[in-house]
Amino acid sequence: MKTTYKYIITSFFAMLLMASCDKGFDELNTNPVRLTSINPVFQLNASIISSAYGYNNLTYETTIVRQMITPFVGVGTGGNLNQDNRSATQGNWQDGYRNMVKNLVGGISHADPSRTNLLSMLRIWKAHTFMVLTDTYGDIPYTEAGQAFLEGYGFPAYDSQESIYRDILNELATASAALDPSKDKVDQDIMYGGDIDQWKKLGYSLLLRAAMRLTKVDPGQAQQYAAQAIAGGLMESNEDNALVRHNADYRNDVGTNVNGGQAPFYYLDKEFVDFLKAKGDPRLTSIAVRYVGASSEGGQKEENADRTFDAQIGMPQGYDNSSIPPVVEADGLVSLYDYSQMDRTRFGNPEAPSYLVTYSLTLLLKAEAIVRGWASGDAAAEYAKAIEAHMQQCAEWPGNTTVAQEDIDAFIAANPLEAGKELQQINEQYWVSSYLIGPETWANFRRSGYPVVAPNKYPGSDLKTEDFIRRLTYPDSEQTVNKTNLDAAVARQGPDLLDTRVWWDVK
Repeated sequence: MKTTYKYIITSFFAMLLMASCDKGFDELNTNPVRLTSINPVFQLNASIISSAYGYNNLTYETTIVRQMITPFVGVGTGGNLNQDNRSATQGNWQDGYRNMVKNLVGGISHADPSRTNLLSMLRIWKAHTFMVLTDTYGDIPYTEAGQAFLEGYGFPAYDSQESIYRDILNELATASAALDPSKDKVDQDIMYGGDIDQWKKLGYSLLLRAAMRLTKVDPGQAQQYAAQAIAGGLMESNEDNALVRHNADYRNDVGTNVNGGQAPFYYLDKEFVDFLKAKGDPRLTSIAVRYVGASSEGGQKEENADRTFDAQIGMPQGYDNSSIPPVVEADGLVSLYDYSQMDRTRFGNPEAPSYLVTYSLTLLLKAEAIVRGWASGDAAAEYAKAIEAHMQQCAEWPGNTTVAQEDIDAFIAANPLEAGKELQQINEQYWVSSYLIGPETWANFRRSGYPVVAPNKYPGSDLKTEDFIRRLTYPDSEQTVNKTNLDAAVARQGPDLLDTRVWWDVK
């Protein structure tokens, strides 16, 4: 009995001790400074910042469209040799899904439904993000993308590009219309500081961009949504431009590459320089520098820098550093290092802005819609305003990049829109105005067929059936972690090659 009594007493005190230990257990094991939720505005901002184009801009997009070129093989191998460099083709995919889609889908899921303006902003930027991704790869995860933690979709199915574009057009139309200055304020957004009118203009400008992608594959839908976008209200000045501003704390990735180990590797393409020179385009002196007489990378120093119009000489494609010397000699240069480059102190400055959607590009698309009979207005006037807008935009880069107004006026007067050549001229100017906006300049090149430039005839090309790269290949990691869904997409779309055309890219 004594033993039983002692056991009961001992058990009673043990339970008291356990109860006292359990008191405050949750508080003790909760990190008081760790976030348990996040404001969706910050997820929107993180996505916008991550949208600044990086190394792919140099490796593929700007090279495919004949704006930039490198003759060097290795980590920079890509569009310069028409080769499938899987370590580089995955760039847009990894950045898009890890840094943008995840935040945007999560932000939409967690946002208070009553915050209609914030939700509309998230939806608009989500549409922009997926346009870049699907334009790059074609069929991609869309409906189930970013849902791993929300819905358990660890192996997302791929949607067809056609279905993705149908939804993007609807999302941009409805989200733009839902924006209302009288409703919730979103003062912390880094794009426009909560200016709802500017977000609305961005949404409709993106809707016009998305609509024009369909000009060949579905002109009826293209016309319908183009008209809706124009009626909704497009960007009205360079103040409406969508961009990421860089500083010493968050530097421009293109700028850090061309000012670091890649400094002597990238040059302005011959066809781009020749086009600007033939037109007498004053933007050439804002973009270019040539280190005259440089016999090596060490010769590319400021004392040899020449930024004058006549001095610029672009590097031709089709050669690597071992095969280009005879061409260098024929061009009267000392070495390949003597060709013109994007000035790394100005357009290539690590603190230069990254433009994403601009007033100039929007006006050019509107001018094309007018030429096609999809909108009313004066296409020639919109064309002229677009050129002026981009030339004035040049002043936003660091250094002496301002184009004088008298030079702008003289260029526009000498290069009017001509009857019968409208689509060519509009899209040639789109090529110039989208310089460094890699995914967009490449997408419009495939859509419009302009500018007409010579194919890169490098003998080691991976292209099988096409003269130009039409899409980038999927990451090898998808073969490992999502093979079943990847295989279904390839079976529907076509081989996972650089030649395969995406849905809207028809001949």
